[in-house]
Amino acid sequence: MTIVFKISDNLKNDIIDFYKDRAQTSKPPYTIFQVKDYDCVTTLYESGKIMFQGLGADIEASFWIEQERIKNNRDINYELNKDKQKKDDKLKDLKDDRFKNISTIGSDEVGTGDYFGPIVVTASFVDIKENKIKLNDLGIKDSKKLTDEKIRSIAPILIKEIPHTTYILNPKEYNEKGITNMNKIKAILHNKVLYTLINKDNFNYDKIIVDQFVYPKKYYEHIYNISNKVTNITFTTHAEDKCLSVAVSSIISRYIFLTYMDKLSKELNMNILKGASNDVDKQACEIVKKYGFNKLEEIAKLNFKNTDKVKNMLNIK
Repeated sequence: MTIVFKISDNLKNDIIDFYKDRAQTSKPPYTIFQVKDYDCVTTLYESGKIMFQGLGADIEASFWIEQERIKNNRDINYELNKDKQKKDDKLKDLKDDRFKNISTIGSDEVGTGDYFGPIVVTASFVDIKENKIKLNDLGIKDSKKLTDEKIRSIAPILIKEIPHTTYILNPKEYNEKGITNMNKIKAILHNKVLYTLINKDNFNYDKIIVDQFVYPKKYYEHIYNISNKVTNITFTTHAEDKCLSVAVSSIISRYIFLTYMDKLSKELNMNILKGASNDVDKQACEIVKKYGFNKLEEIAKLNFKNTDKVKNMLNIK
């Protein structure tokens, strides 16, 4: 049995004091202490999580669960059951095989969480009879689960053999649009590539699949004023893991994003970082010092919080 929960701050010192005489002299990385009794191993992590493992885990944990109830009005058992339900629901969702053996059109995007670079959205059509075996042999799955090296090797094959449409929204265009709602621009771009692909040819598809990044009602609200729109969409979470056309789209989008970032890195003579971390802030400061603030308008999404951080770091008003 294993029981894990995050201990409240006002109980942390009580726990450390309670176990200090029994704590092991050596401890696992990132832990405050570990106690090994005959029927339970108790470990407190630096993150504040406490783990009870063994036959007596429930008995050992029960005292601290009760302390949480008394001192903090927390129902730890309810929290644990809620977490278990979430995990069960996610596992059930990942076992969804509705799209496993049907032909689909699916879309996916890359770049919405990256300060530098474009947003790339692709829609692809996968004929399950013609493409399934080859795509499985190539190891097609969600691009986030593939290395950049793997993507660079298989994406050109997909681009050549799988019908698709891609749209690249570069940072300059992104900034000119004055975007304040990322979900809205994602909905607009998904609709754009789906509509374009569907009207390229008379594809014999069973369903159109989009990874659910927003509730369907809201998605359709975002594209309400668009005249050419696709509305017969099946939304599902973790679509890249369930649907080959979405996985293909994620790989093609990622490949085009990587190619764009390679070009940008060469242009600026530095390895342009992905994401939106503190290291990205520091690199943005380097770019501003070397090329001026206006350069960020060409290469970065200025509505990200990174921009304010860069301005503060460089004392720019």
